[in-house]
Amino acid sequence: MAEEKQIIDVAIIGSGVGGMTAALYAARAGLNAVVFESMGAGGQLANIQTIDNYPGFPEGVGGFDLAWACKQQAERFGARTINERVVKADLAAQPKVLTTDTGEYEARTVIIATGARNRKMGLKGEDVLHGRGISYCATCDGGFFRGKDVVVYGGGNTAVEDALYLSRLCNRVTVVYRKPQLEATAVLVDSLKATENVDFKFRTRITELHEAEGKLGSITLKDLASGETQTMDAAAVFVAIGNIPNSDLFSGQIELEGEYIVAGEDCETNIPGVYAVGDVRTKKLRQVVTAAADGAIAAEAAAALIATK
Repeated sequence: MAEEKQIIDVAIIGSGVGGMTAALYAARAGLNAVVFESMGAGGQLANIQTIDNYPGFPEGVGGFDLAWACKQQAERFGARTINERVVKADLAAQPKVLTTDTGEYEARTVIIATGARNRKMGLKGEDVLHGRGISYCATCDGGFFRGKDVVVYGGGNTAVEDALYLSRLCNRVTVVYRKPQLEATAVLVDSLKATENVDFKFRTRITELHEAEGKLGSITLKDLASGETQTMDAAAVFVAIGNIPNSDLFSGQIELEGEYIVAGEDCETNIPGVYAVGDVRTKKLRQVVTAAADGAIAAEAAAALIATK
């Protein structure tokens, strides 16, 4: 149930690294910081097996381990987590109003750290086969396909990292990408190209999914240059074609660019006292380290605003 009415200084929606860093900075500034999260700490980060490019971890760090450590650190300074899903937000109100599944909360400032979700292929049968050969998380589901032939659909950093991970588990990994070359960090691309059990199909798109005995059995591929199609056996397709920012809740009351929340270097949106951090906002680089930086900036901005009132 919702707690007794108390105006929250900084309400943070989402508990990824950006959200938890915001909670840490706000709590250390002596503010009442509350994180709203229905799924547990970390968001998509919790599904990443190893993060190699977060400073301070020479051997890398597990996504869930990093997320949990951020949560514990924020709570050490007094930040609280309320395990409720925010279903409505009135950001123009003074104070701002957040409605969850079970109650209503008021906040002086709001930091949106809702992250992003996996982009789907949009193919017939995709939802039915999700969990039965269609996956959006190689580190979550790769172990189910040991010794099998699988496909990675995409050509960015996530797709290449997924293919490298799966190459250690699966018999053969085929990377299917609609463009003529991979668009990932050079060191990752070089490593993948040197992996013997990885094949590539460029300028190619998956057009059909075929079920066999209640699970994925094969796929149809279309060569975008020639228009020719072929059917290929595949025990699984790991989809890595980008993300969709989780901004739906705020549509109609906050400025969006595409589906991303417009926020400048100070992370403030077009609504005073409302900030956006991490993958949900407009920015050039969406990484764990930039989400952490966003969280710190937004919390300091919120603290400065509160101090003037």
